[in-house]
Amino acid sequence: MLRFEVSVEDLLRSRFALSPAMDLCFLLGSLAGRDRPLPRAWANRLLPAFERLRRDSELNAVIALQTPQGGPNFVAPPPRGLNQTWADDLAMIRATPLEAARHEFVATATGPSARDPRVRAVLDSPDAVSRIAEAMDRAWHELLAPDWPQLRAICERDIVHRVGVIGEHGWATTIENLHSSITWQAGGIEIGHFPQVGTVRLAGDGLLRIPSVFVRNIAAHTEDPWPRTLIYRARGTAALWGEQETVPRPDALTALVGRARARLLLALDAPASTSHLARSLAMAPGAVGDHLAILRSAGLLARARSGRSVLYRRTPLGEALVAGSG
Repeated sequence: MLRFEVSVEDLLRSRFALSPAMDLCFLLGSLAGRDRPLPRAWANRLLPAFERLRRDSELNAVIALQTPQGGPNFVAPPPRGLNQTWADDLAMIRATPLEAARHEFVATATGPSARDPRVRAVLDSPDAVSRIAEAMDRAWHELLAPDWPQLRAICERDIVHRVGVIGEHGWATTIENLHSSITWQAGGIEIGHFPQVGTVRLAGDGLLRIPSVFVRNIAAHTEDPWPRTLIYRARGTAALWGEQETVPRPDALTALVGRARARLLLALDAPASTSHLARSLAMAPGAVGDHLAILRSAGLLARARSGRSVLYRRTPLGEALVAGSG
């Protein structure tokens, strides 16, 4: 079991962030068969490009650095906040001193793939950092960039939801809702059935929380240069992968608020924007906006800004109405 000792000051300094580079590393691990398998449709779409990149670029060197326990910090640098972009991550990767990168190679490039002559040629070269950065940049643009706006929106919606839970139910509920293995016990966060074991003191620095669409269950960073971090699966990922059942349409809720508004309420299991709801429900954006305004004035929805988007979420009254209609 891993335990984070948390003080009141730590709670005040805790924050959320997004990490494009980390999700790229998770995606590469999945495509290489090491991490959580991708849904068949995604795998069929991405694997041809992935295999081509392994042949035509230095991507095998990047993959050789990944282990079941993680990988080198420099290929997934700590994000600075919610506005982190791939360009930000790439700049930090490229700025890594060669000596620091080689120190991490020794710790992570230990598997059979790291002994491949082509991989060793990259890792032992004087321009290893730039070659790895270039391979990751190609992988980003060919494998993840086209889907990133949608995936980033899922993570942003997750964060808006979590912030709302903090305000309505407090930190303990928010933390425990991140994953079924996480509990709040005696002023600390405990993660059961976790590869790392021990106690980590946050020491007033707070806890960084990062939603991800590719992480298998829960992951953590407990050592420098990362702040103490929890990486968890974002809400809405199951629906993205097609793992979620079709949303029900209770007759009682439809009779109370009307079919269109009932569909909107049911669709807001995670915060969403007007445009997202319009696309997912095949409704006109103007009609969606009108219905959302009525639901909000009735106290069933609240809204918050995330970047350039305005996201709507159910209030406790809206949650109770949906729960009572099932």
